[in-house]
Parts: sequence; C-alpha cells; structure tokens
Amino acid sequence: MIVGAGVMGAMLAQKLSAEGHDVVLLDRRAPARGATAASTALVLWAADLPLSLFARQVGAETAARAWRRVHRALGGLAERIEMLGLDCRWQKRPELYLPGNLLDADGLAAETDARVAAGLPSALLDPGTVAGRFALPPTPAIVSEGCFGVDPVALTLGMLGAAIDNGARLAINCDVIGLDERSDGIAVRCDGDVCIQAERVILATGYEPAGWYLPSAFKIQSSYAIATAPGTAPSWREKAMLWQAGDPYLYARGSADDRIIIGGEDEQIVEAEARDRLLAIKRGLLEAKGARLLGLDSLSADRAWTARFCTSPDGLPAIGKAANSERVWLAYGYGGNGITFAALAAELLDATITGNPDEDARLFDPYRFDRRSVG
Repeated sequence: MIVGAGVMGAMLAQKLSAEGHDVVLLDRRAPARGATAASTALVLWAADLPLSLFARQVGAETAARAWRRVHRALGGLAERIEMLGLDCRWQKRPELYLPGNLLDADGLAAETDARVAAGLPSALLDPGTVAGRFALPPTPAIVSEGCFGVDPVALTLGMLGAAIDNGARLAINCDVIGLDERSDGIAVRCDGDVCIQAERVILATGYEPAGWYLPSAFKIQSSYAIATAPGTAPSWREKAMLWQAGDPYLYARGSADDRIIIGGEDEQIVEAEARDRLLAIKRGLLEAKGARLLGLDSLSADRAWTARFCTSPDGLPAIGKAANSERVWLAYGYGGNGITFAALAAELLDATITGNPDEDARLFDPYRFDRRSVG
C-alpha cells in the first residue's frame, strides 16, 4: 500500500505494479493536488547542497557516489517517460548554476572540479561564454547536461494511469490517520472508521502529514514563487534552467506559455496563515532578485504563491525503512529535487521489495544523520 498519490506515490505505483506487485494507493484528495501541483518542474540531478561542500561532510568518495546514483535515477526517469509514451511536456534543458552567497566564482571552479572528478556532466563557463551562448548577463556559471523540464501534474497522472493499467488501484478522499503494525501485516486506519489490512506500507505523503517517522534533521518550511504574465519570458537561449548557489536560493525558468517563473526565499514557517502573510513581501523580493538575475530593468509578477517545502542537511531525500518497523517504508523526496528523488525512491524501494537491495540505498537512509553524529 502506498499512502500519497502525488508524483512520489505515482512513480512508486508504476514501478512496483510493473514488477507484478499488488498495489493500492490512498490519498486524502485527488491525485497531484498537493505539493506536486506547486512543483518547480525543474528536473535536475544536482542537490541543493553543492557537491564540494557535501564532500566536506562525508568525504569525496561517498558524496560522489550519492550524486552519481541520483544522476543515474534521472536518466532512468527519462527512459521511463519515453517508454511509457507519457505526454508531460518533457523537454531537455541545460542547467546553469550561478554564483551566490554559498559559492563565489572560485567556489564554482572547485564545484566543477568535484563534479568532473565524480564523472558528472558539468563544465565551467566564463562570463563571456555565458553571455554569448545564453544571452544572459556575463557571469561565470556551471552548465550541466542531463536535466529536463516537465509538467509535474501531467507526469503524475501519466504514471498513475500506467500503474492502473498494470492493475494498481487508487482510492481518493481517504485520509489515513494511523498505522497499527501487527505480526501478519499493518492495519491502516482511515477516517470514517475504515481499516484496511496491508502487507507493507510506503509513506509518500510529501508534507501532509508533515513526515510521519521523519527524523528531526529534516525541516518543514515554506517556499515562495512568482510568475510573470504569459508571453513575457525573455529570450535567454536553450530554455536553460537557472539556479543560484545561495541561501536562500533563487531559481528561474521559462514556462510552456512563456512566463518567467522565479522561486525561492524559503522561510522556516509551517503555519499557513503566517506563511501567507509574507506573500506580498516575498513577491516584491522575488521580482527584484529575478530582475537582477536576468539583467532586466524590472520584472512584474502576474501571480504569486507559496507552498510547504522540506530541507535536508545534505540536500538528499529520506528513502528507506521507518524506525522500529519491519513493514513501513519512507519515500520522502525532501531536499529540493522532488521529481528526481521520486524516480530514485521507485528504483531503491522496488529493488529492496523484490529482494535485491541497491548497494547505494544506505546513502539515502532517513536516519543517516543519526549515524554520522555518533561517528
């Protein structure tokens, strides 16, 4: 049983049902209505925490191995989309990683060296090349290949459709309120005094509820985004996805209807009313920062929104068995690249459930930070 019918649950359902497993998905609302609908649609393999900084935490070899595994999962996702023939506006796009308060020009050079040493497809561009190739303000940048953009809702619905074709079942308006693990399975308690028996449960609930079994190292907070009116996107070339090496981070992309999407400005706020009170301020900040990033005199938002987000100390997700449980698994794509991490979770958990655990699974274990803190 999979709890959650967003992009994470959909990818898990498609992968597991394709392997012949009996899959049931439960969600409190219709599919793709939660965090998936607010996704940045940036499908990248690079984590929020730069590889060069991550290597200082865990060592260069371990850091490189984790990033390579994410990169491989992203390639696998592209192949699955093509194999299934999903109409999700898939479009190959390069990623440009720009200097910020985490990495300056020298930091970008060190980051490039770390990525190249790990065998990842990145290269450092000088300011003139960035300006000439992408029609952006001159600045050094790392260009990375293997990334793409999608419509996250269409991707989710397509994966769910493929899973249902494989025999998976979906129940909506079913709010899971508790799990009771027993020797012969798990009793999944839902509202309305409904109880469903399952052999195992994968929690793919995103931020609702805010991470059952989630270790304290992962922090729920709020993120903000704006979009300009349709037809206003400047013609920076190759439809590159822009990402600034900053904290708070800043990203920019063009949409299918030629809007400019700018996002970031995260705050450690969970309560919806407090989060929404900041929306007007964040709108102005993102307009100003977006204009500077793109070299524009000004930038005017047509709409603005906010949504929950969850940070990860190493920029990587929480995928693996829940604490003190033999039948509950976590599939939380926390850390920034939710779509990519959903593809990764589908591969890792499918391998585990079928009895051939992935040798890199430990790198994404939800409780890895507890292990690091003790040695």
